[in-house]
Amino acid sequence: MSTATESTTLAPRRFTAVDERELGSGPGIAVLIASLAAYLGGILLARAGGVAQVWTAVGLFVLGTGGLTGLTAIKPGEVRVVQLFGGYRGTVRTTGLRWVNLFAVRRRVSVRIRNKETPTVKVNDADGNPIEIAAVVVWQVRDTARATYGVENFVAFVDIQSEAALRHVANGHPYDNADSDALSLRDHTDEIAGQLAAEIAARVVPAGVDVIEARITRLSYAPEIAQVMLQRQQAGAVIAARSRIVDGAVGMVQMALARLAEEGIVELDEERKAAMVSNLLVVLCGDRGTQPIVNTGSLYQ
Repeated sequence: MSTATESTTLAPRRFTAVDERELGSGPGIAVLIASLAAYLGGILLARAGGVAQVWTAVGLFVLGTGGLTGLTAIKPGEVRVVQLFGGYRGTVRTTGLRWVNLFAVRRRVSVRIRNKETPTVKVNDADGNPIEIAAVVVWQVRDTARATYGVENFVAFVDIQSEAALRHVANGHPYDNADSDALSLRDHTDEIAGQLAAEIAARVVPAGVDVIEARITRLSYAPEIAQVMLQRQQAGAVIAARSRIVDGAVGMVQMALARLAEEGIVELDEERKAAMVSNLLVVLCGDRGTQPIVNTGSLYQ
């Protein structure tokens, strides 16, 4: 019983997220005209004199001030998160000059598409090799209520979670596949980018953010092992090139022997065939130019 109680106590607390809802707003131009008219009427009444006229002018000034105070200019790509007396009332997404409750707090939130390039981080790949990696993340605020109330600072939240996801993805894959079928950071960039975008998107759900794309912009071995890994890559490239050359040379030798036998140009015994194969392979597979030797005697001299 005590174990169950302790696990319940140590479990992380979960809070209900505040989801965005649209809030209606009044036409700002009409309110602006009405407020200016109220000011003008108040001035005229105040000049007319009289107690009643003065109190009416004061009322018109108050109405005009309230109307002007509630005006909010909303540019394209921006919204206003409205909070009244400590409670979330909704989000105004209609652009232009709008009017909302003058007592409400109106927070500006940008819903434009943003990009963020993570700093170059040094991590170990799946094989334990230290590498340096960086990525660019394209994201956009989808739920302004979560971005405002779900996290302390949604921009910093996205930055930190992007770096954490990049480290996790880099730790789970090798730098190169080394002739295996495993996904590697260097050889499977599209697949790795998809995994990175999916992991960042899952991490930033509390902030109401959509991840549009994530791409690796820098990938290299750490300086302390870069020279060794370069030599290994060069050796692998040389082996692959020599293997391809040998395959091509064997095919050419086979074709030459078949043509000679088919057209009956010369009759060669097994010893002469072996010598011809050896000479052709030396010529075709050698990394240096060969020196021709003219044989003025018979074939067997």
